[in-house]
Amino acid sequence: MNRIFLKSMAVAFSSLAASVLLALIIVPAIGGSIDGNAWLMLTICPLAIAWPASAYTFWQDEKLKRAHGDLARAHAELAAAHAKLEEKSRRDPMTGMLNRETFFAKLDRSRRKADRGALLIIDADHFKKINDNFGHLTGDKALLEIAAAISRAVRSGDILGRIGGEEFAAFLRGASDQEAIRVAERVRHEVELIRFQPMDERVVPLTVSIGGTICKSDANVSELMRDADKHLYEAKNRGRNLAIFDVPAAA
Repeated sequence: MNRIFLKSMAVAFSSLAASVLLALIIVPAIGGSIDGNAWLMLTICPLAIAWPASAYTFWQDEKLKRAHGDLARAHAELAAAHAKLEEKSRRDPMTGMLNRETFFAKLDRSRRKADRGALLIIDADHFKKINDNFGHLTGDKALLEIAAAISRAVRSGDILGRIGGEEFAAFLRGASDQEAIRVAERVRHEVELIRFQPMDERVVPLTVSIGGTICKSDANVSELMRDADKHLYEAKNRGRNLAIFDVPAAA
């Protein structure tokens, strides 16, 4: 408010000075003279008109600036909320991993950018027994443990998703054949190390079966999923707690 007062005062006195200067130039030039009443008008009119008019103008300008600032903050908050909501919509609400739709969309985009990489389909073994014996809340805790183990085992920059009830997927970007096999085995081992105790002192073993495929340059997402699923079923049929790829394992 003080700033508006000072700015309007400056405008008023500038108007006063301009009024006097013009009168001193124009009135003598046309043969007239400035008497006491004229001097009074020259001083009062600029102050009476310019001061309130400029104060009102500056006040409206300040209001407009504040409104623009409030609008900009509201837009920023709305954009942040929208981004947060959009990110939340891409995530599995329980594990925080990408949901099925987002995972496959990211997999497809990554495949378009580079040929190399590997896809892992990771399925929790005998998970129905945990739900049946201990309830779904305990089953959810087991899934969180498995999801955390998978996250620890993969590399930074790999894409993780929960693509089914107890089924996860990992796209190992740029991984070579042997590197992908090592990561898959690390995932399997990390889950196997979990000491899950849903009640009392009893430890319930958690394991996963993994089917993996190396991304061929001409393969689409559906073909990669079909190959990885084929090896996942093979791992299940061979006793579970296995990682099986479509390439020979390292010696």
